[in-house]
Amino acid sequence: MYMLCCDLEGVLVPEVWINVARWTGIDELKLTTRDIVDYNALMKRRLEILKQHGLTINDIQKVISLLELMPGALDFINWLHGRVQMVVVSDTFREFADPLLEKIGWPVLFCHHLTIDKDGNITDFNLRQTEAKKKVVEALQNLNFKVIAIGDSYNDITMLRQAEHGILYRPPQNVIDDNQDIKVVASYSQLKHLVSEILETNSL
Repeated sequence: MYMLCCDLEGVLVPEVWINVARWTGIDELKLTTRDIVDYNALMKRRLEILKQHGLTINDIQKVISLLELMPGALDFINWLHGRVQMVVVSDTFREFADPLLEKIGWPVLFCHHLTIDKDGNITDFNLRQTEAKKKVVEALQNLNFKVIAIGDSYNDITMLRQAEHGILYRPPQNVIDDNQDIKVVASYSQLKHLVSEILETNSL
């Protein structure tokens, strides 16, 4: 029996921080895990920038509320129903995710959370655990599930490698170049075809 672990940003919804960068005009906030491997270093820098510019959780949530799903994402999620159960495995934060989850039907989400002071300033980030994405896959495997994992960035690679079937969805070229053994798809139609192939092959 299979479970499907899917990243959120870059696969189902646009990258939150890129859109915050566009809204604020702060170019450095465009950097994501597609560019920087060290997630802790990336988040520490982001919080420094927010503090420097006086941006609060309300400012971030305002941007997130305007985001729409990737074209075709909802169709892909609906297509999965009845074929394989999906859980969302993300390095986002619960405080960011709720408006996005509502748009995709409130799937199970494994992510992190923020520390926010009484004035709405984001003072720290709290990782649920180290290598959190990989450990979700390991936990499902310990329950005798096989796992299909989908991601797009450096922070997804350990999850993709742990899964029985890892798939990169529209990753940047640098991620492809550094992980040439992982299958790559460029559209939801290709993703459906590959997931179908995996499920059909392993149901025989």
